Amino acid sequence: MDTQRVSFLKVPIDIVPPEELHDTLLRLLPSESADPAVPSQSRDIVLLSLADLLRARRKGKYQNYVNNAALVIPISKCIVSGIKFLTRLKAYRYMPFNFVISLLSFLEQRERTLYLLGGSAKVLRKTEKNIRSTFPNIQIVGRHQGSIKKREKVSVLEAIRKSSPSLLLAAKGVKGEELWLAKNSSVIGGGMHLWCSDLFEVFAKKRKRPSDTLFNVGLETVFYAFRDPVKFLRIFSYMRYLVLLLFYKTFRRSE
Repeated sequence: MDTQRVSFLKVPIDIVPPEELHDTLLRLLPSESADPAVPSQSRDIVLLSLADLLRARRKGKYQNYVNNAALVIPISKCIVSGIKFLTRLKAYRYMPFNFVISLLSFLEQRERTLYLLGGSAKVLRKTEKNIRSTFPNIQIVGRHQGSIKKREKVSVLEAIRKSSPSLLLAAKGVKGEELWLAKNSSVIGGGMHLWCSDLFEVFAKKRKRPSDTLFNVGLETVFYAFRDPVKFLRIFSYMRYLVLLLFYKTFRRSE
């Protein structure tokens, strides 16, 4: 089965079987001879949760970011179940941490480059150290902590552009979060761009991630809710999602 893009509740979702992931990434990987000064098509990769899906249905910058992304990967079991419910298609979800590990493994096999952006200085140093030890064939061409002072912005953007990384990996701490990538994509070069919230803290062993077992049964949201009780309020978003599914199913709309 090849990669397929579907419109689900008016949001683009890519169906990427695990065995097709590396081939899909290969199509996004810029040529090593590509000129970083020349703008290219979007190579943003979005890891889409249920909350993100509902957010992407609203007009605005985030909707544009998702609509223009090169790859939209569902990370919520609710999304893949909903796609099957409305379209009978089998979609595939990925745990964010495992997806990034697969992506880094893909880059290492090809001895490509990486730029790290986000986190505190301490977390960033530990993240870089752990990535270097685990993926020694990846060349880390630069890094910068998440807080970018106004006077530093131009030099940071220029450093990313000149280093022309195969992947710009960004995490919590960057003002604007994933929208920072969308806003500056035309400046930071033609490599792949990926935002993953608390990834660096996981790499630095400052924060735990849900177990694979918990993720596979779709209960990772409970894990996050116990860490941050406010997330229990997402039950209302889930109820809204169920109403949307029933509405689309009733009126036979698959978009």
